[in-house]
Amino acid sequence: MARMIEELEDETGAVIKYKRHVNGRGLVAPSARVAESAYIDATAYVEANARVGLDAYVGAGSWIDQGVTVGDRTFIGANVHVGSGSVVGSGVRIGSNAKLGKDVMLGNGARVDRDAQVASGSRIELRGSSAARAALAAPLRAPRRGERDSSRRAA
Repeated sequence: MARMIEELEDETGAVIKYKRHVNGRGLVAPSARVAESAYIDATAYVEANARVGLDAYVGAGSWIDQGVTVGDRTFIGANVHVGSGSVVGSGVRIGSNAKLGKDVMLGNGARVDRDAQVASGSRIELRGSSAARAALAAPLRAPRRGERDSSRRAA
């Protein structure tokens, strides 16, 4: 059985403890908050004071830096770095190998192409009703086996 707490050493020699997320086994700092329904790949990191919303997906080798907020139903591909203090809205899709600088703001439904580099302090947003539709277009996950589907009513 794999360990639930991992200890890693950073570049300054300080030991940092991470816990394994229940969905995907990714490494999550103790002060980070990650929804149980979010998927964090086993090789992905979520740093201190970060927030990851419902049904979000963080791919292999991705790094969610300190103080980042990731919205609900957001897809973050493989080997993505989201810089510290960034805000990623709901329904956002970030392609693999993209690099986001510090304090980037991505509005609901925004798209970032793979291999893109977004400069620190940039803002990318959709305007009008298309932003709301894009944020809500991604379906919520199907209930897991054994979970009760709250949308069904007993007859």
